[in-house]
Amino acid sequence: MSRVEQFLLGGGHNRTAIHVGLVNNMPDAALRATELQFARLLKASAGPLDVRLRLFSLRSIPRSEETRSRMAGFYDDAGFLQAANIDALIVTGAQPGAADLRDEPYWAELAHLIDWAEIGTISTLFSDLAAHAAVLHLDGIARRPLAKKLSGVYDSTRVEDDPLFFNTTPAVPVPHSRRNDIAESDLAAKGYRVLSRLNFNDGSRGQADIFTREPPGQSRFVFFQGHPEYDPGTLGREYLRDMGRFLRGESAERPALPENYFDRATEGQLTEMAGETDLARFDEIVVSALPRQMWRNNTIKLFGNWLTLVAAAKARRAASRSVHTRRRA
Repeated sequence: MSRVEQFLLGGGHNRTAIHVGLVNNMPDAALRATELQFARLLKASAGPLDVRLRLFSLRSIPRSEETRSRMAGFYDDAGFLQAANIDALIVTGAQPGAADLRDEPYWAELAHLIDWAEIGTISTLFSDLAAHAAVLHLDGIARRPLAKKLSGVYDSTRVEDDPLFFNTTPAVPVPHSRRNDIAESDLAAKGYRVLSRLNFNDGSRGQADIFTREPPGQSRFVFFQGHPEYDPGTLGREYLRDMGRFLRGESAERPALPENYFDRATEGQLTEMAGETDLARFDEIVVSALPRQMWRNNTIKLFGNWLTLVAAAKARRAASRSVHTRRRA
């Protein structure tokens, strides 16, 4: 394995370390932000645990030479995961380019990673597009396009008890930014457990938010359709990105405002700019109206619970190996 930097998180450096790999598949423009978001979240969630974070990337993800140069020394090729002694894995989404995920240039490499993670990790988290890709590869569950992009912060209500939710509130606000969904009926038919569902502004409920897959003897897979790792400004930046594409004629769809994200005054200002063609005016308003990150506390607890579960499972495995060793002796 190449010599890459390993990030030490948490306060328990005298305890058995938990080795977490982050497979960052985001495009160049979002690579660094995603890396920082997950690193900061894990650091805030680690508590007394000794958490070591290592960065990985699929080599089949298109990258500029400038980005590859920056990644050198910080990222390892995902092909080295098996030799990295990783306990847990986080796999991010990627820039969608094909209607069928199996036509993406990175599909074969990602599918191989998913197969390895089933037996090579204690638990793996899949975020956004990675969650859609994983259930498609594992069980043939295809995502379905939404009538319009889902963008905003929505209450996610717990529908099943799970240790992941220890000390969190029953309804948790979660950022979402996606154009596709996985039907809960398809998940249930293949044995997935849906842990939480979204609540929408009209009072309707639907769309699985967090769900899991845990066959006996295999890794516990946890799937997020949302983005709990987002920082306060991410949805605003995505809105500006999409507005820029619209104003430049690169997209025919004028982006809607992220729901439940801006305060009413900001929403009013942006709504009144229907005929505005100067992106700088949008930028001025959005940047000055940085919203409160109301999902952060619950997200820290959820990730802290995940790390604690990984640590406990690792300790049980070590104890079991010790017993078997003594018996053979």
